[in-house]
Amino acid sequence: MKDRKTLVIATGNPNKLIEIQSLLKDFPIAVKSKDEAGLESVEIEETGTTFEENALLKAKGIQQYTKTMVLADDSGIAVDALGGAPGVYSARYAGEEANDQKNNEKLLSALKEVPEEKRGAEFVCAIVLLFPDGKVLKARGVTRGRIGFEKKGRGGFGYDPLFELPEGKTMAELTAKEKNEISHRGKALRKIKKLLEEEFRKEPKE
Repeated sequence: MKDRKTLVIATGNPNKLIEIQSLLKDFPIAVKSKDEAGLESVEIEETGTTFEENALLKAKGIQQYTKTMVLADDSGIAVDALGGAPGVYSARYAGEEANDQKNNEKLLSALKEVPEEKRGAEFVCAIVLLFPDGKVLKARGVTRGRIGFEKKGRGGFGYDPLFELPEGKTMAELTAKEKNEISHRGKALRKIKKLLEEEFRKEPKE
C-alpha cells in the first residue's frame, strides 16, 4: 500500500454513507463515495444468499472500475417469528418497488398476530474490505432487539422506527452518536477499522 490511501465505499445509499464516513473520519485514508468515484450509474446485482456474499459481490463489482480499496456492506433485519426473514431481502421485502414505508408496513402486517414476547429480531451487517491485490477483510455486527407494534422516532432509516432496543427506545429515537455506538453497522465497522489498522502496522517503515 502507498502512503496516500483511497477507500471507495460501494453504496449509493446517502444515509448509509453518512454513517460509514462518520465512523471512519479519523482514519488516515481518503474516503470516497461510489458517486465521488464517478460510478453513480453502476449498480451491482445482489445475487448472494448471505449478507457476506452480497457484500463481496458489491466490493468486487466496484473495484473493477476503481482499482482501489473498496468497502462494501450488506445488511438487513432477521425476525425470529419469520424464520429469519426478510434477511438478505430486507431492502426489497415489499417487492421491487419497495421503499422504507412499504417495507415497514409489510413487516407490521406479517407480525400482526405475534405477541410481544415472540417479536425478537436482530439487525445484521456484514462488511467486506477488498484490497487491490485481492486480499479480503471481513467483519460482522449484530444488534438484538424486537419489532414494535408501531413506528416510533424520526431518525435513522429502513426498519429503525420499528426496531426496539431492550431499554424500549427504537433505533429511530437515538441520536446519530448513540446509534453508531450500538448499531450492527457500527459494530462491524469498528471491527474492520481494527483489522485495517493491523494491516497498516504491517507496512514497512520508510
